[in-house]
Amino acid sequence: MTAADRQLELWFEFGSTYSYLTVCRIEDAAAAHGVDILWRPFLLGPIFKAIGWDTSPFNLQQAKGRYMWRDLERQCVAEDLPFRRPSRFPQHSVLAARVAILAADHGWCAAFARGVMHANFAEDEDIADPVTIGTIVEGLGHDGKAVLAQAQTTETKDRLRHQTERAAALGIFGAPTLITADGEMFWGNDRVEQAIAWARRSQ
Repeated sequence: MTAADRQLELWFEFGSTYSYLTVCRIEDAAAAHGVDILWRPFLLGPIFKAIGWDTSPFNLQQAKGRYMWRDLERQCVAEDLPFRRPSRFPQHSVLAARVAILAADHGWCAAFARGVMHANFAEDEDIADPVTIGTIVEGLGHDGKAVLAQAQTTETKDRLRHQTERAAALGIFGAPTLITADGEMFWGNDRVEQAIAWARRSQ
């Protein structure tokens, strides 16, 4: 097995509840089995819009939404993660995703993603606010103003759009989604261990 075979793509959305769980726990779980995570931020909005949804399915189906919030509370307790239900759901995640595209280029996407998820699902902060995102970037030791400026360039906007289009082309319909080097797809936080096991098996 080559190093590339042990890579696992994590497609995640900052507005996604179950992405919160996965983003916060996947690095340790993968490292324990020698699997490297490739961080793939994208937007679910365009994917939902293509099938006629204008918001999260948890908003469209009230019973499912009630279950999801209680399930998320239970899982956060199990993972010892703080949780505060966001006053806005789903939050507008475009700016955070653009910054994550840049962060992935330089190896700090994991830390940034955890920071944004914490702001969204533990602190109920506005992750569409440049001040919120800039503060997270600064806390990681980077130039917040410079990163935010780069995030607003046409090049970065196009990169996020293309990444979201690639997600759709891969058949991704929700987040988190994990894809192994051989193209196997696993959807949901509850499939993290299965995805890691598949990624590390002999090719």
